[in-house]
Amino acid sequence: MKKMILLLVVSAWLSGCALTTDKINLSYVPQVGVSEIQGAKDVVVDVNINDQRQDKSNKVSCKKNGFGMEMAPILANEDVAITLRRAIEQELQSRGFKVGSQALVSITADLTRFWNDHKSGFFAGDSVADLNMSILVKNKNGNILYSRQIVTQGIEPNIQLMTGENARLALDKALANGMKLLFDDSAFITALIEVSKKTAS
Repeated sequence: MKKMILLLVVSAWLSGCALTTDKINLSYVPQVGVSEIQGAKDVVVDVNINDQRQDKSNKVSCKKNGFGMEMAPILANEDVAITLRRAIEQELQSRGFKVGSQALVSITADLTRFWNDHKSGFFAGDSVADLNMSILVKNKNGNILYSRQIVTQGIEPNIQLMTGENARLALDKALANGMKLLFDDSAFITALIEVSKKTAS
């Protein structure tokens, strides 16, 4: 009997108003300590996001009750494709690149997953967010200069409530990890810079 009562208490504790829809503001904080890259000021980049998720709505997670059953949805207030595009553009501009449609080079991100899953535990759980996207860099003639699959996670550990706030924290981390993985790739930066060199020659 005591175990049953404890289980019910934990269930109610973790559910966090599980029947009420949460709306969250996803945000991206640009990386600190970034320096302008030589030659970047001569490169204009066009950034495009293709949302290829099965569910293209603003649903990015859902609440769960203490038994792990999916309950009310968690919705992003902004289209996630816009959030992703802004993050890429911010990192480009931090490195000296210009962003615009009249560009020598384009970046296309095909977004296939951006989702948080609340993992339940007996006394605490985790919010685990996944980001999956493919990146293509092309010149104005359509030639592929760079391609890569970006797969990252963001984890908010030891949560007590399966709510939008914990989902937001995990999703923000997943996005930050994705941007770090992409912009730490020297081949990605080189592909952007080489465009201006070839044009100048």
